[in-house]
Amino acid sequence: MLRINSSVIVPRGMIRVGPAGYPPGSKGPVDAVERVAAMGFSAMEVQFVRQVRMDEAKAAEAGRRARRLGVTLSAHAPYYINFCSPNQATREKSVDWVLSSARLCHILGAWLVVVHAASYSGTTPDECSSTVAAALRRCRRQMVEEGIDSVKIGLETMGKRGSWGTLQEIRGVMGVVQGVVPVLDFAHIHARNGGSLRTGKDFEKVLKELSSFYDGRLHCHFSCIEYTEKGEKRHLPLQAKEPDFRPLAMLLREGELDATLISETPPPEDGAGGMLRMLRSKR
Repeated sequence: MLRINSSVIVPRGMIRVGPAGYPPGSKGPVDAVERVAAMGFSAMEVQFVRQVRMDEAKAAEAGRRARRLGVTLSAHAPYYINFCSPNQATREKSVDWVLSSARLCHILGAWLVVVHAASYSGTTPDECSSTVAAALRRCRRQMVEEGIDSVKIGLETMGKRGSWGTLQEIRGVMGVVQGVVPVLDFAHIHARNGGSLRTGKDFEKVLKELSSFYDGRLHCHFSCIEYTEKGEKRHLPLQAKEPDFRPLAMLLREGELDATLISETPPPEDGAGGMLRMLRSKR
């Protein structure tokens, strides 16, 4: 174990960096993995955000290639998921979308499927948390039955104030559902809290809160973001510095956090590449 700035306890490990989605020009998942590795990245998040579809043989080959090349894979489930939807059909489909994503993750050898769990949809935060927990228990039971429970469900911190997904809400669900882990989206945290991540101390505060209930392998998203009083509006290039990645990069270099950083800023050369350059910089 190692301390970050003498306050945040995290497991000693490594930082993996990569893009969300295939690099431009990729001809399927195998080619995407090879391109990511050739660009010097060590992670890639496969995007099932619109539809959960991939040839299983190609998925298996992509997984084998990723292991050989040292590329850690994760996936992002569809944006349509809403366990707290007033429409019961949407709730049922949401369970199916998580399971379909998890099945392909298992074939890919991806350790994690990232989920936007819910909007409050007229419920209270506590009511929504209970509904999310119940749905995730269903997902995990089915995953155990199918033998794919090595895939973790990652609950992402959300950027809109009308969306379920604060760090404390995620903590509550993790306390009652096994196989669920947090996904820190720093842009979402920044936007939801009115631009709260300005300094290394601000990022450290988030990691300290996380370390109070989770000390495992960490998955993160980073981009810059435009926001309003309602939270997230749209993603921005890394140069926008909203938030600035450099303070987080300095913190990560000091702490040796065991984490994967996924850039949601295209193209990979600018987003993930810019993050990797800052992590390697001495200043």
